[in-house]
Amino acid sequence: MFYKRITLLILLFTTGLLMAQKDIYESNRFDELSLDHEQLAIIPFIAKLELRQTLTKDERHQLAEREGYAVQDALETYFSLRKKRKKFNVDFQNTDNTNAILAQNNIKYDNIDVYTVKDLCKILDVDGIISGNLDLNILLSKGVPTDFNFLDYFNGNANYGRIGIKISDGDTGKLLWKYEQQINKKTGKNTTELIDRMMKLASRKFPYDKEKKRKKRKS
Repeated sequence: MFYKRITLLILLFTTGLLMAQKDIYESNRFDELSLDHEQLAIIPFIAKLELRQTLTKDERHQLAEREGYAVQDALETYFSLRKKRKKFNVDFQNTDNTNAILAQNNIKYDNIDVYTVKDLCKILDVDGIISGNLDLNILLSKGVPTDFNFLDYFNGNANYGRIGIKISDGDTGKLLWKYEQQINKKTGKNTTELIDRMMKLASRKFPYDKEKKRKKRKS
């Protein structure tokens, strides 16, 4: 029984790693376009909710906004912890400052998606933008159901949506890097855990990772 569990864990980890690599895109012009990048801003994610409960339009909007800001917070936490270990060759703008500058320019969650990457980078005085989309059928920030049943993986009850994280260049507006992943019971019990696990799986492919840059130079 013990060896079966170990084998299952290894299989799940390997599958997750392969899926993470499969769902990652990096522009072949990344090195060229990011050469002078020093600071990136993380903006709130655009969330789309398909919840079972009946909600008014305003209630649904408020919940979607909360989920979008939760991802922004989780990404800042992830990058801040690893930045202390000098893992990245760029800085990340404090999200409180990001949101304050956006508010000063009358940019809210309601209308942020009508601004181009170039516009946002100019307003925020950064070199690139980390943004993304979130499709959910639960409130991830409140946590996923904790009961575990293998049958859930076959009948679809373990699937809670999908998330896409992307990095865009401020000067050109071009997409530099994108990472998509399905959200389920294996990806984390809440937003913070999801982002932490997701980014750890993609760490070897994260374009601003110092170790990755070092290996590129050697090759």
